[in-house]
Amino acid sequence: MGPNSLSMFSNSDEAVINKKLPKELLLRIFSFLDVVTLCRCAQVSRSWNVLALDGSNWQRIDLFDFQRDIEGRVVENISKRCGGFLRKLSLRGCLGVGDSALRTFSQNCRNIELLSLNGCTKITDSEGCPLLEQLNISWCDQVTKDGIQALVRCCPGLKGLFLKGCTQLEDEALKHIGAHCPELVTLNLQTCSQITDEGLITICRGCHHLQSLCVSGCANITDAILHALGLNCPRLRILEVARCSQLTDVGFTTLARNCHELEKMDLEECVQITDGTLIQLSIHCPRLQVLSLSHCELITDDGIRHLGSGPCAHDRLEVIELDNCPLITDASLEHLKTCHSLDRIELYDCQQITRAGIKRLRTHLPNIKVHAYFAPVTPPPSVGGSRQRFCRCCILL
Repeated sequence: MGPNSLSMFSNSDEAVINKKLPKELLLRIFSFLDVVTLCRCAQVSRSWNVLALDGSNWQRIDLFDFQRDIEGRVVENISKRCGGFLRKLSLRGCLGVGDSALRTFSQNCRNIELLSLNGCTKITDSEGCPLLEQLNISWCDQVTKDGIQALVRCCPGLKGLFLKGCTQLEDEALKHIGAHCPELVTLNLQTCSQITDEGLITICRGCHHLQSLCVSGCANITDAILHALGLNCPRLRILEVARCSQLTDVGFTTLARNCHELEKMDLEECVQITDGTLIQLSIHCPRLQVLSLSHCELITDDGIRHLGSGPCAHDRLEVIELDNCPLITDASLEHLKTCHSLDRIELYDCQQITRAGIKRLRTHLPNIKVHAYFAPVTPPPSVGGSRQRFCRCCILL
C-alpha cells in the first residue's frame, strides 16, 4: 500500500474502515506490516497512529532493513513504546547506537529473547554486567584465564558458572574465581583436565556457599580437594568426581564428616574407594539421594549393607548405580529391600547378580527400575584341550 492510497483516510478519523472493523481485527491486519509501512500508516490519522504504534505490532524489529544510521534516541523510543512486547531486535550495523540507548532499552524491554548488536561499534563493555548471576560458556574451548579474570572482576554476584569443556583453563583461572566470586553456588569444570589441587583449593576457600561442584574427568585432583571441601563448603549438596582415580577413602571420610547435606554423588571410576567410604556416607550423610559407584571394583556387599541400614536408606535414597562392580552379589539386593524410595538400580555386568535375586527385590519394591544385563557364560573348553568349536559371539547369536 503506497502513500497515495492512504490519503483517502487523512481527512477524517471517522473513516468507514474504522467504523466497520473492531480494533482487534485492525490490529491483526497491522501486525502483518513491516517497519516502513507501519510508520507510514502512523501518519494517516490519529486512529491509525494509535493502531500502527501499538506495542503488539513491534515484537520483531530489524532496523538494518529500515535505516542503519539511526541515532540512539530512536532505540530508546522504540523500547518505551514496545516495552514487554518486544522479543527480537536486530541493531546490526547501527553505528549511532551507544551504551545509553542500550541501558534504557534493557530497562524497558525485559522480555527480549534475541538481540543482535553485530557491528554496533559504539557500544562498549566498560561497565560489564554487574548483576549477572548465571553464565554458561561450556565447550567454549578458546576461553583462557584472561577472559575469566575480566568476567569475574565485573560480575561479583555470579552464582552459577558452567565451564564444562573449557579445556584451556588452568589453576590461574580458578584463582580469579575464588578471589572474586564469594556468592558462587554452582561450578561445573567437567573435563577441564589441566586443573589441579592448587586452583580448586582456592575455589573452596573463597566460595563458602558452594552447593554443587562438578570436576568429573579432572584426573589430577587428589584427596586434598575433598579435605578443602569438607573444611570450607559445609553446604555442598552435589559432588561429581567421576574418573578422578586418585581419590581415596581418606578424603571421602573428611568430606562425609563435614558435609552433611550431600544429596548426589557421582563416584564412577573412583577405583581406590572401598566399603570404608560407604560406611562414612551411611553414618554422616542422611540426605543422600543419588549415588553412582559404577566401576568401583573394590565395593562389596558389606558396604551396601551399611548404606542400606543408614538414615538415608528408608526415605531418601532414590538411585544407586553399581555397574561393573564384580564383588556385588544378590546379598546387596537384600540389603536394599527396605529402601522404600529407591526408584532405580543399575547392575550392568555385575556377574554375581541373578534373576532370582532381582525378582526377590521386586517383591519388596514392585515399582523399581532394574537395569541389568546377563551375559551368557562362556562355554568350557572341550575335553582333551582342543580348540573350542564356538566363540562367545556365536553363542550370543
